[in-house]
Amino acid sequence: MAYLLSDNSTPVFGVGIAVLSSFINGSTFVLQKKGILRARERGGSYLADVVWWSGTLATVVGQVGNFVAYNAAPAVLVTPLGALGVLFGATLASCILKEHLNILGKLGCALCCCGSVVLIIHSPKSDNVTSRTELEERLVDPVVLVYITLVVLLLVILIGWLAPAYGSSNIMVYVSICSLLGSFTVPCCKGLGLAAQDAFDGSSVASNRAVVLFLGLLGTLIVSILIQFTFINRALERFSSHMFEALYYVTFTSTVILASAILFREWTSVSIVDCLGMLCGLTTVSIGVALLRISQDALLTWKQTKMREKVE
Repeated sequence: MAYLLSDNSTPVFGVGIAVLSSFINGSTFVLQKKGILRARERGGSYLADVVWWSGTLATVVGQVGNFVAYNAAPAVLVTPLGALGVLFGATLASCILKEHLNILGKLGCALCCCGSVVLIIHSPKSDNVTSRTELEERLVDPVVLVYITLVVLLLVILIGWLAPAYGSSNIMVYVSICSLLGSFTVPCCKGLGLAAQDAFDGSSVASNRAVVLFLGLLGTLIVSILIQFTFINRALERFSSHMFEALYYVTFTSTVILASAILFREWTSVSIVDCLGMLCGLTTVSIGVALLRISQDALLTWKQTKMREKVE
């Protein structure tokens, strides 16, 4: 609140941009889902549908807005506003796609948003990595290397085995893939800013190492985004947009917090109060996810029953 009451209008501008970006981000999955449905009715590819491309463009605009917001206002103010996108997306989906959540689904969505906000507020926040050399030291840390190895192993199992076998029936397979890739995308964005400072300064040795690091992070970021993009659209082809968005927001937020805490050693600044807050947030999120899953299973059971009745 102190930021909003200060004479400096930059935080107010940042919060305004964050709110606008949240609404734009909330519309992306709905528009892409609408484009997929329109293409399915015509019997063509959604890549040729203008509505799908409008959703894709909204994704780019929303992310640019987030970047501006994070540079204009404190993250503690900006990040929780992302929950507005989930709620707006659910409202938009009910109007445009005629997707309606039952009571359990609505409660689960609300709990996911509230729990995620609590997680974000109490998550570790420190800027102890302020240079390229410090980032390079973090990347060769044994704990970071073990974490990266585990994430890559999980992604191989999910993409190579679980997605073909269970992706069409279990939404958490696609959600897990996209969220784990967030372990690379967000830290890579942070790292690119640090590497860029030395990559183009002109000095020979430091500049060469910085360029290698910059290109490595950029390549990882591009590959991660492309894979996320692929599986997000696969999920939207099979599941409701509002349910995917709520689960994706929760798991993406959790994995990014964990990855940033490990890579940038942010966990060293966590207090007892923050630990209890994150535990409460995680518990709330878990209950919300469970309710969304129960809601989805109940909807599938109802649809199967209706189909049997029509056949009979």
